[in-house]
Parts: sequence; C-alpha cells; structure tokens
Amino acid sequence: MTDSDVTHAAAECPECFVELQQDRHWWLARPAGSRLVGVVVARDDMPPIKQQRDDLTAFGVPIDGFRHPAPETLETWEQRLVRLFGTLHRGDVVVVASVHALGRDRDEETRTLSALRGRGIVVKVLGHGDSHLHDAAHVATS
Repeated sequence: MTDSDVTHAAAECPECFVELQQDRHWWLARPAGSRLVGVVVARDDMPPIKQQRDDLTAFGVPIDGFRHPAPETLETWEQRLVRLFGTLHRGDVVVVASVHALGRDRDEETRTLSALRGRGIVVKVLGHGDSHLHDAAHVATS
C-alpha cells in the first residue's frame, strides 16, 4: 500500500486525536520513538484478521510483524498481553479494530485498558464505519 492508498491519515487528524485539539503540538511533543501500533487479534469473537488489518491500514496504522494466517500459539490470553506490553513504550498509541481486542469480556477489556493507560500508552479504536478513531475509554464504557 502506498501513501496515496491511505484513506485517512489518523496520526495527523485532530478528530482522531482529541489531544491535538487541546494542543496542536501533542503528537510532535510525544516521547522520542513513540509510534502508532496496530494490534490485530485472532479470536472467534473478533472480525477476521485480514479485515482488521485492512481496516487499520486504511487509517495509516502499521501492524508490526503481521503474518496471515496468524500462527497459533499455546499462550494464555494473559501471556499474550504481557508479551504485547513488553513491545510498547510510554507515548505509543495502540489502535485496535474493536474494543473487544483488549479482552474477552468487559472486565478484561477495562483491566487491559487501565494497564495500558497506566503505562502512558494511548489506546484508540476504529469506529464502525466512522472516518475517525475513538478513544478506547469512551468506547469501552458505552
């Protein structure tokens, strides 16, 4: 996919990042090395991984190490989260296709979101059919 194929440059959009409305230099002032990180989750209750990948790519969100089909591992959900946390740094922005990527139920989603935010990681969710990203905290509570 080339830059001209990207339908929306989320990283530069003040509607996707309310933080940009408050401070036009928010993304520029992020910690050195911060990045947009797309997370694709292969689970029965999630959209197909190819669809998640395509949706994230349309927003200009890279998915590091994406392989299709995703290899099956014998890790528990908690082990997968610990591995994910190990790849993220303060100031990173995690983007998921659905808030359900953060857990298997509402409690798990809330705990994961809290743990990520506690580490200084911003979490955004694609809106269903919307042209902008949404803050995961608002999506998880609605």
